[in-house]
Amino acid sequence: MRAVVVSRPGGPEALELTRRPVPAPREGEVLIRVRAFGLNRAELFTRHGDDGAKVPFPRIIGIECVGEVVAAPGGDLEPGQRVAALMGGMGRRFDGSYAEYTRVPRVSVFPLETALDWATLGALPEMFQTCNGSLKTGLRVEPGQTLLIRGGSSSIGLTSAALARQRGLRVLATTRSPNKVAALEAAGVHHVILDHGGSLVDEVRRHAPAGAERVLELVGTTTLRDSLRCAAPGGLVCMTGILGGAWIWDGFQPLVDIPNGVALTSYGGGSEDVTVAELQGFVDAVARGDAPSNLDRTFTLDELPEAHRFMEANRAKGKLVVVV
Repeated sequence: MRAVVVSRPGGPEALELTRRPVPAPREGEVLIRVRAFGLNRAELFTRHGDDGAKVPFPRIIGIECVGEVVAAPGGDLEPGQRVAALMGGMGRRFDGSYAEYTRVPRVSVFPLETALDWATLGALPEMFQTCNGSLKTGLRVEPGQTLLIRGGSSSIGLTSAALARQRGLRVLATTRSPNKVAALEAAGVHHVILDHGGSLVDEVRRHAPAGAERVLELVGTTTLRDSLRCAAPGGLVCMTGILGGAWIWDGFQPLVDIPNGVALTSYGGGSEDVTVAELQGFVDAVARGDAPSNLDRTFTLDELPEAHRFMEANRAKGKLVVVV
């Protein structure tokens, strides 16, 4: 099979298209013919060698995919079944989705019934899992609350905005690019805040005088201090993303940086945090036009270095997908 392998940490040029044997599934595993997979920032960090997971190289990276079952020894899935697979060690503990075939534990595989094209379907699994988990587990959102999404024009931000609006929240979201305002408004954001690199506290309080009851931090430690100040007393701030590229919060002083009564959480869950019914429901909603796929652009397997450059340069206005 064709596969893109990272032999050593590096830039996009470290993604090398090569040939690998098709893996043989064991009992409890599923061999999937990969039809498409979404790109994720976590894969940038893995490629750089600094995602904290101590990934051994060489490695076929990639934490999600959609495709068809080839074989599932001793399992309940039949050849030809459409499935999604995500997390559970994909692309880190074992080879992932940047290939024509991947072997995944059954617990990380979700059977799906859908006629969506592969590119659209490929944009959905990890994006939905992360957004749903952030809102439900990280932020415990309730209808009527005001949600601030820091880094709103990312694929996770756009989908989180749409899900939050459907769940009855009032949504504020930030972007650094005026060109992405329309996409945020289309996703259901009530008020878009342009982020020029300074504090956003005053701007947030123009729309939410007491502050936002819930804050979804997708930029990461580079803006987290200010996002905490944007929260209302008793509010929750959940850090899910690292768009800013920094894992470590230098100089973090909890008693100074966390305002009185504000709670700081994080979300980095996996396939165990979403059910087949939840993912199928979101896929169905996208098929009906009731939820956005946020698919921005597609690439081919041999265009993966270019795709990583595109993602790393923050040029995407939604989800990037590789169609195999």
